[in-house]
Amino acid sequence: MATTRTFSDKVFLFIKGLAMGTANKIPGVSGGMVAFVAGFYEELIYSLQKINKKAFGLLFNGRFKSFYQYINGGFLLLVFAGSTFSYFSISRVLNYFLTNHELYVWSTFFGMIIGSIYYILKDFNDWRIRNIIAIGIGIAIGLAISMMSPAKENDNLWFVFLCGIIGVSGMTLPGLSGSFILILLGNYVLLLVDSVNELYKVIIDIFKWNFDFIHDEERMRYMKIILSFTLGSMVGLVITSHILAFLLKRWHQIVTSVIIGFISGSLGIVWPWKKVIYKTNEHGEVLIDSQGDKVIENFARYIPDLQDSTTWIAIGFILVGILILLSLELYGRRKYFKR
Repeated sequence: MATTRTFSDKVFLFIKGLAMGTANKIPGVSGGMVAFVAGFYEELIYSLQKINKKAFGLLFNGRFKSFYQYINGGFLLLVFAGSTFSYFSISRVLNYFLTNHELYVWSTFFGMIIGSIYYILKDFNDWRIRNIIAIGIGIAIGLAISMMSPAKENDNLWFVFLCGIIGVSGMTLPGLSGSFILILLGNYVLLLVDSVNELYKVIIDIFKWNFDFIHDEERMRYMKIILSFTLGSMVGLVITSHILAFLLKRWHQIVTSVIIGFISGSLGIVWPWKKVIYKTNEHGEVLIDSQGDKVIENFARYIPDLQDSTTWIAIGFILVGILILLSLELYGRRKYFKR
């Protein structure tokens, strides 16, 4: 599925990777959904599928160019470069807005998911009973996941490795938020906040040629954690991409139907009007984890007050989110008609 790309195509692909990486870090939003809506989902799955026995044979025999071409390396490099860069740039800015303007951020994401559902459904014309049932199953699973309660934090390296395998699902399964899954597993803060921040500090130290962090036990603990998580994510990407490529090849419409259901079900996770419920002990005191963060038990969703001005501002941001997705469709149409 390798294609010749112009410079502008490469820039846009990097930006799409940037958006996918940012989405992967936001609970309730799926990087796979970005890939699906942006039109490079199937190329992503089939490119990852190429990381197989033949690819490793080319690599170990020193045929690096053949290996690069076989796995569609130019595409994967741009997408994952954008995704990686987002963790140290856009996602950090997004963390600020989530802290200070949480309602409006969630409203924008809610609108973007509504827009993405329209974007996918407009080209979906196979409404056979089996596909409708598949959509229903996807919605049910998405809603069921949104109602689960988070577990406690666990920094065991084997469990972190498992978190990597499971958490990367958000990149390969549109509508299934890897970040939200990590919240349910209890390790969202550990893996996508604390560890990323420590890695950022280590990278800065390396650029300053300062390697004192090697003797810092706490820093090295985080490096082991992020290494285990990264290895798990890589294994998960390869495994899930092979499974999904197999399923897409044989039951494309059914898989697409389940994905539509997942994305629709994720609206329950991203519902803007919700309050965080923290775990408490028998005395009613909020429990604090080892990192000094309040332990999340669940999210209480509520119907907004239409007499509150912030509600209408939030609705405005929902419309903005929808317009963002509609503009993507318009961009796609213009690009198509210019060919």
